[in-house]
Amino acid sequence: MTVFQTDRIAYLQKTTPPKRYGVFLLNDHYTPMDFVVAILQDIFMLPESQAVNLMLQVHHQGKGLCGTYTRDIAQTKQQQVMTWAAEEGHPLLCIVEELP
Repeated sequence: MTVFQTDRIAYLQKTTPPKRYGVFLLNDHYTPMDFVVAILQDIFMLPESQAVNLMLQVHHQGKGLCGTYTRDIAQTKQQQVMTWAAEEGHPLLCIVEELP
């Protein structure tokens, strides 16, 4: 085994996968349900049935996980949600949390 191969194996063994972050929607009692479903379909690419189920979870439980991503992608998704909601005049909140 060459030094290069030994170094490469050591590097691969030390490399850990990136941390995962969850993007969550929070219920606010004002944002229309149809708008939340549209957000889930357009930004998170969920099929309609899954988007409706998640919207109902947010509505009844107060919080729902839209997807898990690396930090940069999660923050981008959050910003897309917050921008679209603000443009439409809705108080929808979206948060990013590190997952265990």
